[in-house]
Amino acid sequence: MNKILLILIIINLAMPVFAGSTPKNHKYFEKDYQNFWCKVNNGTTEYILQDKARVDCVTQTHAIEFDFAKKWAESIGQALYYGYQLNKKPGIVLISEDGQKDEKYINRVKAIANTHNIDLWIITPDEMN
Repeated sequence: MNKILLILIIINLAMPVFAGSTPKNHKYFEKDYQNFWCKVNNGTTEYILQDKARVDCVTQTHAIEFDFAKKWAESIGQALYYGYQLNKKPGIVLISEDGQKDEKYINRVKAIANTHNIDLWIITPDEMN
C-alpha cells in the first residue's frame, strides 16, 4: 500500500513537468510565438512592470500582448494597459492556428484596434518554420 501511495505521489508531482512539454490543443506554445516574433522585431520579451505585470514583448515603439485568437478580448485590455504604463503604442499579436475558424476573432480585434489606435499583427504556425 505504501509503495502504491509513493508511486502515485511521484506521478502527481511529475505531471506539471510532462504537461508543460507539449502545447495543449495548439501547434506551438504562446511563448514560442512570442519569442520568435519579438526576436525578429528586436524586442524584449517578458518585460516586468512596476506592478509585476509582464508585457509579452516591448519594442522601441510598442508594448505588445500575444494571445491565441480565441482570447481576443483579453488581448485588447492588456495591450492598452501595457501601452499606457510604458508610454508606448499598444500592440497585439494574435496567434491564428486555424485561419477560417479564427477569422471571426481577428475581425473583432480589427474593429477595436482601428477605433483605439492599437497596432495588430497576425502570426501563424507557418511563419515559425
